[in-house]
Amino acid sequence: MISRRSIRVKVMQTLYAYETANGGMTERQARDILKGKMDQSAGLFTYLVYLVTETARYVETDAARRSSKHLPSEEDLNVNIKLAGNSLLWQTMEHPGFEEMVQKGGFFSMKDTELVRALFRKLSGTPEYTDYLSKPSRERHDERDILTFIFNDIMLPDEDLDAHLTECFVNWEDDAEMMQQMVLNYLHKPSAYDFFHIVSAEKRKYGDDLLRTAIEKQELCLDHIRPKLKNWDAERIAHLDMIIMRLGVCEFLFFETIPAKVTINEYIDVAKEYSTTQSGQFVNGILDNIHKELEREGALRKVEYRK
Repeated sequence: MISRRSIRVKVMQTLYAYETANGGMTERQARDILKGKMDQSAGLFTYLVYLVTETARYVETDAARRSSKHLPSEEDLNVNIKLAGNSLLWQTMEHPGFEEMVQKGGFFSMKDTELVRALFRKLSGTPEYTDYLSKPSRERHDERDILTFIFNDIMLPDEDLDAHLTECFVNWEDDAEMMQQMVLNYLHKPSAYDFFHIVSAEKRKYGDDLLRTAIEKQELCLDHIRPKLKNWDAERIAHLDMIIMRLGVCEFLFFETIPAKVTINEYIDVAKEYSTTQSGQFVNGILDNIHKELEREGALRKVEYRK
């Protein structure tokens, strides 16, 4: 499902938009923006799975086109459409909530039919596809492997698909790596996924709580950060770095089930990816310093998370 790393990034982006709006955005509006970002990730995941199914099902469209030629060849009249009956394909299409979420997202009209056709043509020329068709049985691992191949080796490297996803989903660049893992995980264990709740209630609450806390406890967090900036020019510190450190301090103080070391490591990575080249080291130094001080003062009240 959607990772906490992704939720942290979305909270960071939302908080940055909220603060650079100079009072032009209310907390309620910021929380709605965050909810929209999480909904976008859920939609992107559903659309990627939908494109896998559409690419696989295109074999029937291709077979019908070939058989309707003015002078079809023997090969045209006997196209192997085994892929259309793929058991995992049908499990996905009949998965509770899948078709409803596809309709809700408007993905039928969003789909680029020419792109799907090009993806299928690329697939049909591969030895992996030929090998799949040559097997008379339907072993579960073969059914899974061919859909995994379609997604991982046909779809993801395709530049036209990348451009299509960039145009349709503003979060594609941020979520691409996570989406790759999510779709692969889904293809290995579809029963573990609920298309109605791709972002779990727990993850949504975590994101909303983190955003609200960062806004409402801003001064308290800054009281912990400012004394650690003695050797730094506060005016030259990237705004994004200050936001990242505030989120880290929020997790130290108000999210008792998240280990402090996890918080530090996560925000170091976020700083490296989204801020300046020196931000990872800077955020690491400040958060680690604050963490040690809170431990000395007995101000950290962490508990072991129990399911």
